[in-house]
Amino acid sequence: MPRVAIVTDSTSDLPADLRERLGITMVPLNVHFGSDVFRDQVDITTDQFMVRLGQSSKLPTTSQPSAGLFEETFRALAADHDGVVAVLISAKLSGTVQSATIARDAVADVVPVEIVDSFSASMALGLQVMRAAELAAEGLAAPAIAERLRAEVGSYEIVFFVDTLEYLQRGGRIGKAAAFVGGLLNLKPLLRVDEGQVVPFERTRTRARAIQGVVDFARGLPAVDRLSVIYSSVRADAEALADRLAAELNLKRDEIVVAQMSPVIGTHVGPGAMGVAIAEGAAGEVTSPPSAGTSAARR
Repeated sequence: MPRVAIVTDSTSDLPADLRERLGITMVPLNVHFGSDVFRDQVDITTDQFMVRLGQSSKLPTTSQPSAGLFEETFRALAADHDGVVAVLISAKLSGTVQSATIARDAVADVVPVEIVDSFSASMALGLQVMRAAELAAEGLAAPAIAERLRAEVGSYEIVFFVDTLEYLQRGGRIGKAAAFVGGLLNLKPLLRVDEGQVVPFERTRTRARAIQGVVDFARGLPAVDRLSVIYSSVRADAEALADRLAAELNLKRDEIVVAQMSPVIGTHVGPGAMGVAIAEGAAGEVTSPPSAGTSAARR
């Protein structure tokens, strides 16, 4: 049976205990406050980050892991694994895939590495990583795991809202026009990640309506195999949303992962953000990847 290591990056937002239980290796991105650099979820927690964000006069910036860090990680895993599958944040949102690809080529003579672009982020990435870990536990080789993940990429959804579009607009993760409209009308817009990038989904004016919009989205799916509630700063609201979704969707509450967004994600969504990540249908049923002409077709 092949021994396959599963690697992800810190924007997957998988809780540390879940990563440990599933044997998942996490490579951190970086958060920059001026000249101070913090490894995401290693040197700084999201709660610590939010405090500093509120005290900072300038918006922090983020950067991808270096190719060298990925190479070091892959070489270490080669000691007791036959292959590696790295499931990472959308290449349209970060250069992380690029760094990992450079590292993959550098270790080609040591261990085979499969790079999978999740076309998403946060727990929509995290759910794909969990799926990869399960496939590895079943004994699939790295190429087979990667092929399955790429075929299923269309099964994963993420919808969330932010208190303000300022952070996404200033970080370059959503168009200026969308940010302008959101600010002008004082909206709490619902957003989603579509084909690897953040796009507007629905206009809502209040936090209560935004939460209802998230619930309506989840209820409107034909089937929900797995669900995670994600939040940046208000855990009580996330727990309440998880309770509500468990009841309305007839899901087991203890199987809903409530996950705090990482400092890197928090840089772009700010405080008060919340949403859901969903594995639609059965994670395991092969679904069509994005159509020809999309980024998936160009991989």
